[in-house]
Amino acid sequence: MATTYERYLKLNLDGSRVGLERGESESNYFCTPKGAKVIGWARVDGIHYCFVRGFGEMVFAVSPMNTPGNYVHPVARDFRDFLRLLLACGDAAALEQVYCWDQAQFDAFLQDNPLTDEQQAVLDAIREKLLLAPMEQPFAYIKELQAEFDYSRLKYTEDYYEWVPVEPKVPEWKVYFDGNFWGHHGRERAGKEISLDKQFVWDDEVWHIPAIYTCSKGLVVDFCLQVPVERIRSFMDKWNLSIENVRTDFTDEQRMQIDAENPLAININPKVVLNGTVLSGSHGCGLSWNPCFPEGNGLEAKRVTQHYALDPAYGWAIWRSAFPWPKKRKPQITTLSVTLMQEPVAMSGPHFHVPAPGERIEFIHPTTGAQHTLTVQEYEQHEMSREHFDSQNQEFPTHYTVISYTLSPDLPDGAFTVTDCIRSDQPRQKRTNPNEPQAFNSICFGFIGGADGPTAIIFGGSDQGKLHVACSALHFEPVDDVEWRMEFHEKRREDVTVELM
Repeated sequence: MATTYERYLKLNLDGSRVGLERGESESNYFCTPKGAKVIGWARVDGIHYCFVRGFGEMVFAVSPMNTPGNYVHPVARDFRDFLRLLLACGDAAALEQVYCWDQAQFDAFLQDNPLTDEQQAVLDAIREKLLLAPMEQPFAYIKELQAEFDYSRLKYTEDYYEWVPVEPKVPEWKVYFDGNFWGHHGRERAGKEISLDKQFVWDDEVWHIPAIYTCSKGLVVDFCLQVPVERIRSFMDKWNLSIENVRTDFTDEQRMQIDAENPLAININPKVVLNGTVLSGSHGCGLSWNPCFPEGNGLEAKRVTQHYALDPAYGWAIWRSAFPWPKKRKPQITTLSVTLMQEPVAMSGPHFHVPAPGERIEFIHPTTGAQHTLTVQEYEQHEMSREHFDSQNQEFPTHYTVISYTLSPDLPDGAFTVTDCIRSDQPRQKRTNPNEPQAFNSICFGFIGGADGPTAIIFGGSDQGKLHVACSALHFEPVDDVEWRMEFHEKRREDVTVELM
């Protein structure tokens, strides 16, 4: 019996109308897999479609102008499905580009490229002569195929590997209590995986807890936040972010806003209740998968998404938390639940200067709209003892300013801080010759406060209210006028508890 491909050839159609022009059955392009039989050409950028020996009638798109690692993608499980996809999309170009698109981009392409009369005639002939119907969900079909395909099975000529380094082998999946996504230290045995496949919604976000791991020292839980690609792309467009454009010109206020808006950031403080006993996390680590730049994701992110079968068309923020056992002996798990608590989000507020103690600064809380008054109680310059710095070759800044203040009405602990708007001076090499130019070390330095990390100290109550203290950045010379910035820290969602076992 003739194959679908052979029956298609007997129709003698002009496949160029739908991006499948007949031509040479072999290709000289470096990225065409070994054992390929070309079945059609797109007539642009060397794009061609082929069968590959060992994969039956699976159809592959080869795109020599793509980025390394994205030259070849399967687009149909067999030629019959390939024709059904053509009936649904009208042109093979739509199939070739699915690997880098989301659903909205795919739909927009189809809407912006309506069928011509010539295309319609070819598609009608395919539908009527071969008795085929259009694929119902072409985008989902191709995405599923590409997500489950093992690309390591494709082999290439030596020319290919001159352009594309051999992808490192994904290591065996093992989880350790004292390890992270990148490895572990010591001779600890890997934990036992218990598959949960738990999914829940927290506000408008979809979360997954695919598995937990029982280790000798404690419990390990993986949390996976599913992020629509539209949210990631909107965030990146707003801040002009890309894998090629690494920006370093953001102000501290902008960085604070970026951290608050980043859809691939996880800011959670989880706790576990095991057999009625609360376990607090001791440490954790995180990574993310960005579908906008699949080639920019690390091997570890790829390993996690593959192991848990996470849809690579979505973004994923993944956080691993470790919870020590309450006793040395590993317990038998009878009941298990987890509570997720959001860490407060930082928001930048007004700047102010302090001419003298007694200064009153009124401000409006950005969320509640309530008016508050900050009253400066004390404002003094201090110098840190050089004994705190143990270095024979470097000098460190020691001058800083301390501000103490009260709030009326007061805000909860941790909900409001004051910080210096500029960073501390960098440590510098000691000079043996006073006439030599001063050399500074380009390292991050933050001891007390400022943009490198503010310190807020809360003292006991007074007649005016609870006394708060903040310290400025460190400088080599005293600073008469410090520009301070208010910062608000707000928890934006209620805790959620999920029963796991």
